[in-house]
Amino acid sequence: MEIYTAKQLADILQQDEPQMNLRTVRYYTQIGLVPPLELAGNKRVYTKTHLHYFRAILTLTKSGDTLAAVAEKLNGLTTEEVAKIGESLRLYQSGQLIHNDTVVINEDLILSVSPRMDAALRSRVIETVTKMMKGEQS
Repeated sequence: MEIYTAKQLADILQQDEPQMNLRTVRYYTQIGLVPPLELAGNKRVYTKTHLHYFRAILTLTKSGDTLAAVAEKLNGLTTEEVAKIGESLRLYQSGQLIHNDTVVINEDLILSVSPRMDAALRSRVIETVTKMMKGEQS
C-alpha cells in the first residue's frame, strides 16, 4: 500500500493543480470530503484512495461544482468511480483545451475535440451532435 504524508500528497497534487497546497489538503480532510485517514503504525496517513478523491474533487470544482455539491456527488461512490472522475481532471486543465479544436454547435454547446481524432470520425461526431441539438434523428 502506497502511503503519503499530507505534505507529500500536496506536492503530488500541485503537479495537477498549482494552487493545491498543504492547507487545502488538510481542510478538505477536516471537512470530510475524503475518507478518514488510514493508520500506518501509530501515524495517520493518506493512501492512493485519498489521491483519487482529491483529483475527483479538483475535477468537480473545476467543472463549477461547490464543495457541498462535490460532497454529495462523491457520497456512496466506489473508489473506482471516484478514480474515473479524477481521471477527467486533465480535460479541465487549460493547456489541454488550448491544443484541442473548438467547435461551436450552438450557443449552448461547444465541443472540444482532440487533434488526434480521425478526421472522418470527427466529422461524424460533429454532424451527429448537431442533429441531436436540432432534435433530428440520426
